Amino acid sequence: MVFVYFLLAAAITVYAAIKLSTYADVMTEKSKMGGMLVGTVLLAGATSLPEVTTSISAVMIDNPDIAIGNMLGSNLFNIFILAMFDLYFRQKQLFNYASRDHLYTAGLGLLLTVTTLIALIVRVDMTFIGIGVDALLIAILYGIGIYYIGKQPTEPVAEQEVEEVVVGKYEEITLKRAVFGFIIAAIVIMAAGTALSITGDQIAVVTGLGSSFVGSFLIAASTSLPEAVAVFMALKLRNVNLAFGSILGSNIFNMLIIAMSDVFYRNGSILADVSTSHLVSAVGITILSILVMYSVLRRNVTSKVRYVIPSLLVVVVYFVSSYLIFIG
Repeated sequence: MVFVYFLLAAAITVYAAIKLSTYADVMTEKSKMGGMLVGTVLLAGATSLPEVTTSISAVMIDNPDIAIGNMLGSNLFNIFILAMFDLYFRQKQLFNYASRDHLYTAGLGLLLTVTTLIALIVRVDMTFIGIGVDALLIAILYGIGIYYIGKQPTEPVAEQEVEEVVVGKYEEITLKRAVFGFIIAAIVIMAAGTALSITGDQIAVVTGLGSSFVGSFLIAASTSLPEAVAVFMALKLRNVNLAFGSILGSNIFNMLIIAMSDVFYRNGSILADVSTSHLVSAVGITILSILVMYSVLRRNVTSKVRYVIPSLLVVVVYFVSSYLIFIG
């Protein structure tokens, strides 16, 4: 029955994510916030709620490997999602129409990942007010990074996106209703995330696959379902920046959740106590983040073959990382 409960929680998560991304698109159209802002802050935060509840729940049941594996595995899977949709919609060449402002978010995600990678190597088991100093450093860098991003001037929206966004497609949905619906969907996603964590821990015991692999692959993929659905819906709604903002914003928010998880961890620094297999995930995310930044930075790639190379490399690195975690 544990697998049935796991699949049920995943299905509820997908349904709530569809509603979440639709309401986010309404807020983009009917408020003064653009697609990048709504995606990076609101949609990214809401779709990361399963990671919050999953990781904190994992710590509370004394399984820190699922907590950290879920965070790093989700970030790995999120960039994989972006690459897969880029390949699926390759004729549209999505990266050419994503705002370069996403470089700030991707850069912050890279900085936080490298900090986590160093923490996993050095293993400094020191705490301050009961929280690991490495987790505190991640939280401080996150705060500084978000403040810096907020101060940067925004780039004009790409012409193709302006032409393709259909104005007035949500005449029957008011902004107030969209905000209320967004909050309800976020709460449902948070509850489903808790169920995913508990059933995932039981699956790790039943199958004997190990907490690191289950956390980094199975639970990470499941808690990333909201991001996957949100990105697909945003792209179907022709809101490229909403899609990119959701993925990259989720990745930096997920790194903050590592610091949140350490607050509930009572045995020292959480990053100093987890399995070394998480190093594979951290290295993989670092490589994928660089590939994403390169893809956003380049412009007007005429060759279709050259255009898809970065996304193909992302897919390869993701599967190699997953295999190394499995055998680790």
